[in-house]
Amino acid sequence: MKLNGNFQNLEQSYLFVTIAQKVAAYTQEHPDNKIIKMGIGDVTMPLAPAVIQAMHDATEEQAHKETFHGYSPDSDGYPFLREAIAAYYKNFGVDMDASEVFVGDGAKSDVGNIVDLFDVDNTVLVPDPVYPVYVDTNILSGRKIEYVDANEANGFLPLPDPSRKADIIYLCSPNNPTGATYNKEQLKAWVDYALDQKAVILFDAAYEAFITDPSLPHSIFEIPGAEKCAIEFCSFSKTAGFTGMRCGYTVIRKELVIDGVQVSKLWQRRQGCKFNGTSYITQRAAAAVFTEEGQKQIRETIAYYQKNAQVMMDAFTKMGVWFTGGTNSPYIWLKCPGGMGSWEYFDYLLHNAEIVGTPGEGFGKNGEGYFRLTAFGDAQKTVEAMERIQKLQK
Repeated sequence: MKLNGNFQNLEQSYLFVTIAQKVAAYTQEHPDNKIIKMGIGDVTMPLAPAVIQAMHDATEEQAHKETFHGYSPDSDGYPFLREAIAAYYKNFGVDMDASEVFVGDGAKSDVGNIVDLFDVDNTVLVPDPVYPVYVDTNILSGRKIEYVDANEANGFLPLPDPSRKADIIYLCSPNNPTGATYNKEQLKAWVDYALDQKAVILFDAAYEAFITDPSLPHSIFEIPGAEKCAIEFCSFSKTAGFTGMRCGYTVIRKELVIDGVQVSKLWQRRQGCKFNGTSYITQRAAAAVFTEEGQKQIRETIAYYQKNAQVMMDAFTKMGVWFTGGTNSPYIWLKCPGGMGSWEYFDYLLHNAEIVGTPGEGFGKNGEGYFRLTAFGDAQKTVEAMERIQKLQK
């Protein structure tokens, strides 16, 4: 018996585990601390009333034999939710069939599991800095990973190099960690590149609900040709506060065919093999998000976080600190002041202002010297955090 040796190629500790350990050590030394956490992108506002009511109703159904639901009819999701998601895409001018939507227990799971469909000899192209799961899941599979530089010069929105070979391409827009968002022309460049390379784009749209600029695409399927080369992942975690509920969806269009095989059928087979579906109660809650009342309520919550982002942007602009994100994203990606390194700035903020953020270096070498803060916190604490940082800056 042998273990999967690729685990030894991972970083010894997951980024947020290291952060938690540092915070725990500081808390032990300073039990009377007033730490404000702006590191992990976890939501803080409660679920929308429409969502809660849907959960109550679904729970009541489970209490009666006539309306009880056990296993889902299949692992792809109940028709009522798949149809609601497909209808939502019409807001972006994208027409799709509900059968092209696959409900899961969160975007992270699906992004990690989708690689089951691809050969280990494929070359993977990821931007640097990058959300760790894109890299880690391919390291575990033993694939070759190449990086495309995202940096201050290109606004952390790298474009394809036609001379480079790629089979699997990861894109995230609005981006985690940088908050930068691709426009349609930039995404078209990636779609054209993927079609030319006969590659597949794995497009993470988990933060699309935070886009406020009407000219920016919410879905890669707004770009002609993307249906033939892209798979899209989205989540209810940030859109509707489901970080503790766990629900997301993956969209694979029927036009995506590789070596004569319809990729959506492969995913359907994979899910049937390894996944028993998202709970009925959770799916009813998710469907409530797309009702008229649900949309109104979640928009109010998103506006709350967007106001936090504005407070942060105003403060950093006043201080003359370079940053991206905030406008169409719940993340602020800032340049560490005074030429500090990412972990150096982390320790500086923790020990001098009792603020916890995320060191950019944890997302890749190009993140060194940068820092991520989240707008998902409490409004009053966000204001206080910015006041502490401005005081330090002085």
